[in-house]
Amino acid sequence: MSATITSSTEPLTPLVCIVTGSSHGLGAAIAAELSSRGASVVLNYPTASLSSTTATVISKLRHPDRAIAVEADLASEDGPKTLANKSMERFGRVDVLINNAARISVKGFEECGLAGEELDFCWGLNVRAPWRLTREVLGLMPERGGEEKREGGGWGRIVNICSAVARTPSPGMAAYVATKGAIDSLTKAWAVELPRKYNITVNSISPGITETPGMRASMPPEAMAVIEKTAREMTPVAARVGTPEEVAYAVGFLCEERSGWMNGQMLMLSGGMYMI
Repeated sequence: MSATITSSTEPLTPLVCIVTGSSHGLGAAIAAELSSRGASVVLNYPTASLSSTTATVISKLRHPDRAIAVEADLASEDGPKTLANKSMERFGRVDVLINNAARISVKGFEECGLAGEELDFCWGLNVRAPWRLTREVLGLMPERGGEEKREGGGWGRIVNICSAVARTPSPGMAAYVATKGAIDSLTKAWAVELPRKYNITVNSISPGITETPGMRASMPPEAMAVIEKTAREMTPVAARVGTPEEVAYAVGFLCEERSGWMNGQMLMLSGGMYMI
């Protein structure tokens, strides 16, 4: 049975969206985009030092009165449960989960240590955290499966922020590539298992080279200069890198009801520099 689509400038009202790693950069842009579409938003930051930064992000949202910030280190044992529970305490529901928080590693395979320390460093936040948080959030989502429940029963979304390197690896990023490849695969696994029970879809966004504070902080200035030069030369759409706002728009698109037939897909956002 097809859904009845109603026109709205705020099509995500009254959904509640969790955006991990949203104190700055891509996560902050996603929070702003979802708020602009009418959603209530739960922002997340890992340490107290980012509290004021996250508060500033909230103050600039379209609906700051319908947003909260939760301190939770998602790589820790209690972080995912804390974030999920605080969201429920404030809003009483969770409809959308954006798994965005991640660690970037710019070490090649042979630099990562025989014991795999660099892989462990990335794995905790990039794979284990979204795995555990998604389990926590699913436990709070209503079981909206079946035609009767779907009719007027609302919908939900999981959007994983992956990376273009998951399918087109760059040298010198072995651990990061491995973890983003895992998220790419998890997206498809969840997309097969979860939609009918919870009336959700599961998709991923894979940004190419995107201007964020995290990206700049992860590598020396000379390496960043090379990356930007490559983007200018290799991107068909424009001679530049992408912006967080461009990625955030695609996330908002996936969260809308009208995107309900898109499931298990990766959207590559790179201006054509990467294609799959």
